[in-house]
Amino acid sequence: MSLTLKKIFETLCGTLSGLALLSIMVLTFFDVSGRKIWSNSIPGSLELTELLMVVVIFGALPLVSLKGEHVVFDSLDAVLPAWFQKIQQALVHLTCAALLFGLAYLMWKTGADIATTGETTAQLKIPKAPFIQGMGVLCGLTGLVHIAKAFSGQADNSGEGGTL
Repeated sequence: MSLTLKKIFETLCGTLSGLALLSIMVLTFFDVSGRKIWSNSIPGSLELTELLMVVVIFGALPLVSLKGEHVVFDSLDAVLPAWFQKIQQALVHLTCAALLFGLAYLMWKTGADIATTGETTAQLKIPKAPFIQGMGVLCGLTGLVHIAKAFSGQADNSGEGGTL
């Protein structure tokens, strides 16, 4: 992945997650303040928080994979030869990519099904389909990150902020 493309990718996903997290913080501040000061909370604040959490989590998922910051079981790394660890990492990345592409397909399909039925949130009537399909797109992007990492040939510095 080129440095420019990587920077754009990090900026877009980071901004998406960051703005959603900021929105949650502002919403929570005003919701709690409203309850304490005027005994009145913001209608639908729980629904908005839930939807924004989806954006935070799935927006950050490609970045976590890109930087190799997943939880890793590395107890055997000290005794395994470097060539074996390289093969193992490539297989793990390919497996993750396959699973994420499968999940992306299922989420996209589920979102399309929900869009046809017009399902919305209970209180604010916000359509659910765009959020579910957005989750699918971000899972697909994360799968692409794992494909790139599988074929990059670089050691994965998991937990140390390793990059492509």
